[in-house]
Amino acid sequence: MRFVWPSLAFLVSLVPLIAPLAPVPHPAMTVASALWIAALVWLAPRRPEWALLLTAPLFAVNNLWAQAVTVFVVFTACRRVPRLGRLWALLGIMVLLQTAFNQFQESYRSMPLWESLAGAFVGSVFFVLFPAVSGMLLGRRRPMVRLLQERNEYLERARALTAASARSEERSHIAGEMHDMLGHRLSLISIHAGALELTTASKAPQLHEQAELIRTTSSLAMAELREILGVLRTNPEPESLDEDTGTRSDIADLVDSSGLAVSLDWSGEDLHGADPRTRRAVHRVVREALTNVQKHAPQARTRVQVTVQAGRVRLQVLNGPSAAGTGQGARRGLIGLEERVGLLGGSFSAGPPVEGGFRVAADMPTHPVSQSPAGAEVAEVPPPLAAEVLTVPRVLGGGCLGLLALLPIAGALIVLLLFALFNPTQMNAPYFDSLKVGVTEEGEIYEQFGVGQLGVDGCSRFQTSHNADLIYKLCFRDGVLSSKEQERP
Repeated sequence: MRFVWPSLAFLVSLVPLIAPLAPVPHPAMTVASALWIAALVWLAPRRPEWALLLTAPLFAVNNLWAQAVTVFVVFTACRRVPRLGRLWALLGIMVLLQTAFNQFQESYRSMPLWESLAGAFVGSVFFVLFPAVSGMLLGRRRPMVRLLQERNEYLERARALTAASARSEERSHIAGEMHDMLGHRLSLISIHAGALELTTASKAPQLHEQAELIRTTSSLAMAELREILGVLRTNPEPESLDEDTGTRSDIADLVDSSGLAVSLDWSGEDLHGADPRTRRAVHRVVREALTNVQKHAPQARTRVQVTVQAGRVRLQVLNGPSAAGTGQGARRGLIGLEERVGLLGGSFSAGPPVEGGFRVAADMPTHPVSQSPAGAEVAEVPPPLAAEVLTVPRVLGGGCLGLLALLPIAGALIVLLLFALFNPTQMNAPYFDSLKVGVTEEGEIYEQFGVGQLGVDGCSRFQTSHNADLIYKLCFRDGVLSSKEQERP
């Protein structure tokens, strides 16, 4: 499209060569004005200030088609001038220059000064004002839409981050409350249970086993509380993880200390180089699954499978059917595991397989991207509103102003073109001599020869049948011939 519009403007400006509109410009001037406007159409997107100012010389030539194309030059240039003050100054200079160059036309020189100035002002409204305002409105649409989109996206992300931060803060607050209240109470229970265990060992042997159970249960409750706090807190305490947690040796120790018929199948590399959060999750899943087997199916054969491959850890704990009846737990431990694995960007499932028994499976990355749920919230931010939704009034306003400039000019040119092509405009010398000023009616001439070639001064020009270089100029007032004269193009 780089040269399509200039070429089209050049062809449109050559219309007077096949359908001249009075006063007829010289063919060389017509071609020169066509080349000039084609160059301005090409220049407008690249040097809008110069394109606006250089439209003025076109108004010294009576080529209405070339002058009409200046509407598109003004529209294109005004879309690309960012500073309003500079643009209005350029438009003011442009109007003054166009008015000055209009005075070089013969039709304007024959008018009184006030009429020529009024005609130039009316022309400036259609040729300059309407396309300029339309171009300004549409030209400022793109940066404003971009700004609105950026602000909308920023506010949506800020809202999501604020909500995620509030959730994280509330989780940390709950974790602190549990640590301060439950942790203190459980610590006291563990201390007193240890003292009770030592006392009953010598003074009440029959209660020693129950005292030991109280102490081990309180210790286990403290460990589980730390695990829950690790889920709630954004940054778990580093001391809750040692260098072997979640590794092959750690899982083997869990299997050996479970007291169950468990087999371990580990394939792939060890997890010493994995993220601490992943190692902690592996340890927690295996431990919780073995605890559930011990509670509900202690006699069932169990298999622990861990596969480390392609940056992911896939593990499952599968136990077979048990002859003993299995009770239904509250599934709170499994819910906690699902949340823990989900925070790492993994997947978790737990349930009975087709062959019976129970299966706990998890799939998670060895190096998760983010632990905080804030990232998930940001990903859910809705897209910004489309540019069409944000600026429909501006587009409609600019389009209406553009039509106000385009329709009158295009309509007038089409009417003049039809008159120039289809009206018989040749008049012979005897008929011209017979016309009487103040007597001959306008309708009588129009019935025989049409309206001729209408000029901007309101007079009609007729080609002569005997001399191609001679034109008859007839002016009318109140429907009656007011003047007649011969002129040369």
